[in-house]
Amino acid sequence: MSLRLILVRHAKSSWDDPSQDDHDRPLNARGREAAPKIGRWLAERDHVPAEVVSSTSCRTLETWDRMAPLLGESSVMRRDPGLYHAPAERMLETLNNCAASPVLLLGHNPGIADFAARLLEAPPELPRFANFPTCATLVAEFDLGDWTEVDFGTGRLVDFITPKQLDG
Repeated sequence: MSLRLILVRHAKSSWDDPSQDDHDRPLNARGREAAPKIGRWLAERDHVPAEVVSSTSCRTLETWDRMAPLLGESSVMRRDPGLYHAPAERMLETLNNCAASPVLLLGHNPGIADFAARLLEAPPELPRFANFPTCATLVAEFDLGDWTEVDFGTGRLVDFITPKQLDG
Protein backbone atom coordinates (compact mmCIF):
# COMPACT_ATOMS: atom_id res chain seq x y z
CA MET A 1 0.00 0.00 0.00
CA SER A 2 1.15 3.53 -0.61
CA LEU A 3 0.13 6.95 0.60
CA ARG A 4 0.05 10.10 -1.50
CA LEU A 5 0.65 13.70 -0.38
CA ILE A 6 -0.13 16.83 -2.38
CA LEU A 7 1.82 19.72 -0.85
CA VAL A 8 0.77 23.20 -1.99
CA ARG A 9 2.07 26.61 -1.03
CA HIS A 10 -0.66 29.27 -1.09
CA ALA A 11 -1.03 31.33 -4.26
CA LYS A 12 0.37 34.87 -4.57
CA SER A 13 -1.08 37.22 -1.98
CA SER A 14 -1.87 40.91 -2.05
CA TRP A 15 0.20 43.57 -0.32
CA ASP A 16 -2.16 46.41 -1.35
CA ASP A 17 -2.97 47.33 2.26
CA PRO A 18 0.26 47.62 4.30
CA SER A 19 -1.73 47.99 7.52
CA GLN A 20 -3.54 44.68 7.00
CA ASP A 21 -2.61 41.84 9.34
CA ASP A 22 -0.51 39.19 7.54
CA HIS A 23 -3.00 36.43 8.44
CA ASP A 24 -5.80 38.36 6.71
CA ARG A 25 -4.11 39.08 3.37
CA PRO A 26 -6.17 37.82 0.38
CA LEU A 27 -4.86 36.65 -2.98
CA ASN A 28 -3.87 39.18 -5.61
CA ALA A 29 -4.92 38.91 -9.28
CA ARG A 30 -2.00 36.62 -10.14
CA GLY A 31 -2.86 34.34 -7.21
CA ARG A 32 -6.53 34.23 -8.18
CA GLU A 33 -5.45 33.00 -11.64
CA ALA A 34 -2.79 30.55 -10.43
CA ALA A 35 -4.88 28.56 -7.95
CA PRO A 36 -7.41 27.19 -10.47
CA LYS A 37 -4.57 26.42 -12.91
CA ILE A 38 -2.98 24.21 -10.26
CA GLY A 39 -6.38 22.68 -9.46
CA ARG A 40 -6.89 21.83 -13.13
CA TRP A 41 -3.35 20.38 -13.39
CA LEU A 42 -4.01 18.18 -10.34
CA ALA A 43 -7.36 16.99 -11.74
CA GLU A 44 -5.86 16.19 -15.16
CA ARG A 45 -3.29 13.95 -13.43
CA ASP A 46 -5.85 12.40 -11.10
CA HIS A 47 -4.15 13.86 -8.03
CA VAL A 48 -7.45 14.42 -6.23
CA PRO A 49 -7.31 14.74 -2.44
CA ALA A 50 -9.55 12.79 -0.10
CA GLU A 51 -8.48 14.98 2.84
CA VAL A 52 -7.38 18.63 2.84
CA VAL A 53 -5.62 20.33 5.74
CA SER A 54 -5.03 24.07 5.41
CA SER A 55 -3.56 26.93 7.37
CA THR A 56 -6.29 29.30 8.54
CA SER A 57 -4.87 32.34 6.73
CA CYS A 58 -7.11 34.08 4.23
CA ARG A 59 -4.71 33.38 1.34
CA THR A 60 -4.48 29.63 1.98
CA LEU A 61 -8.24 29.25 2.35
CA GLU A 62 -8.84 31.32 -0.79
CA THR A 63 -6.28 29.20 -2.66
CA TRP A 64 -8.23 26.07 -1.74
CA ASP A 65 -11.58 27.72 -2.56
CA ARG A 66 -10.30 28.41 -6.09
CA MET A 67 -8.86 24.90 -6.53
CA ALA A 68 -11.69 22.87 -5.00
CA PRO A 69 -14.31 23.23 -7.78
CA LEU A 70 -11.86 21.60 -10.21
CA LEU A 71 -11.20 18.67 -7.88
CA GLY A 72 -14.74 17.63 -7.01
CA GLU A 73 -16.60 17.90 -3.76
CA SER A 74 -15.51 14.66 -2.09
CA SER A 75 -12.63 16.09 -0.04
CA VAL A 76 -12.87 16.49 3.72
CA MET A 77 -11.46 19.95 4.54
CA ARG A 78 -9.92 20.81 7.91
CA ARG A 79 -8.56 24.21 8.95
CA ASP A 80 -5.49 23.99 11.20
CA PRO A 81 -4.28 27.23 12.84
CA GLY A 82 -1.00 25.46 13.69
CA LEU A 83 -0.06 25.42 9.98
CA TYR A 84 0.14 29.23 9.82
CA HIS A 85 3.88 29.79 9.16
CA ALA A 86 4.57 26.32 10.57
CA PRO A 87 8.06 24.81 10.55
CA ALA A 88 8.68 21.47 8.82
CA GLU A 89 8.38 19.54 12.09
CA ARG A 90 4.86 20.90 12.72
CA MET A 91 3.84 20.03 9.16
CA LEU A 92 5.08 16.47 9.64
CA GLU A 93 3.11 16.21 12.89
CA THR A 94 -0.02 17.37 11.05
CA LEU A 95 0.54 14.85 8.27
CA ASN A 96 1.09 12.05 10.81
CA ASN A 97 -2.42 12.76 12.14
CA CYS A 98 -4.17 12.45 8.78
CA ALA A 99 -6.46 9.54 7.97
CA ALA A 100 -7.24 9.47 4.24
CA SER A 101 -5.09 9.38 1.13
CA PRO A 102 -4.35 11.43 -0.87
CA VAL A 103 -3.86 14.31 1.57
CA LEU A 104 -3.51 17.87 0.33
CA LEU A 105 -1.58 20.03 2.80
CA LEU A 106 -1.74 23.79 2.18
CA GLY A 107 0.73 26.12 3.89
CA HIS A 108 3.39 28.82 3.84
CA ASN A 109 7.07 29.43 3.26
CA PRO A 110 9.70 29.11 4.58
CA GLY A 111 8.38 26.00 6.34
CA ILE A 112 6.79 24.38 3.31
CA ALA A 113 10.01 24.54 1.23
CA ASP A 114 11.97 22.99 4.08
CA PHE A 115 9.27 20.34 4.60
CA ALA A 116 9.21 19.42 0.89
CA ALA A 117 12.99 19.04 0.73
CA ARG A 118 13.28 17.03 3.95
CA LEU A 119 10.31 14.78 3.22
CA LEU A 120 11.75 13.24 0.07
CA GLU A 121 14.42 10.54 0.00
CA ALA A 122 16.47 12.94 -2.13
CA PRO A 123 15.40 16.49 -3.06
CA PRO A 124 15.07 16.74 -6.83
CA GLU A 125 17.22 19.08 -8.86
CA LEU A 126 14.28 20.83 -10.44
CA PRO A 127 14.03 24.54 -11.21
CA ARG A 128 12.36 26.44 -8.37
CA PHE A 129 11.98 23.40 -6.09
CA ALA A 130 14.33 24.69 -3.41
CA ASN A 131 12.51 27.99 -2.87
CA PHE A 132 8.99 26.58 -3.46
CA PRO A 133 7.40 29.70 -5.03
CA THR A 134 3.77 30.66 -4.50
CA CYS A 135 1.35 27.93 -5.56
CA ALA A 136 4.20 25.47 -6.15
CA THR A 137 2.84 21.95 -5.83
CA LEU A 138 4.63 18.74 -4.94
CA VAL A 139 3.06 15.31 -5.24
CA ALA A 140 4.91 12.64 -3.24
CA GLU A 141 4.28 8.97 -2.47
CA PHE A 142 5.23 6.90 0.54
CA ASP A 143 5.45 3.11 0.47
CA LEU A 144 3.93 2.95 3.93
CA GLY A 145 0.61 1.78 5.31
CA ASP A 146 -0.27 4.63 7.65
CA TRP A 147 0.44 8.35 7.93
CA THR A 148 1.88 7.79 11.42
CA GLU A 149 4.81 5.95 9.75
CA VAL A 150 5.77 8.89 7.50
CA ASP A 151 9.00 10.63 8.50
CA PHE A 152 11.57 12.86 6.85
CA GLY A 153 13.37 11.11 3.99
CA THR A 154 10.61 8.54 3.34
CA GLY A 155 8.85 10.06 0.31
CA ARG A 156 9.53 9.85 -3.39
CA LEU A 157 8.75 12.50 -5.98
CA VAL A 158 5.77 11.86 -8.25
CA ASP A 159 5.20 15.38 -9.67
CA PHE A 160 6.22 18.98 -9.13
CA ILE A 161 4.85 22.09 -10.85
CA THR A 162 4.73 25.86 -10.49
CA PRO A 163 2.13 28.17 -12.05
CA LYS A 164 4.84 29.74 -14.22
CA GLN A 165 5.51 26.33 -15.83
CA LEU A 166 1.83 26.07 -16.73
CA ASP A 167 1.98 29.49 -18.41
CA GLY A 168 4.40 28.06 -20.96
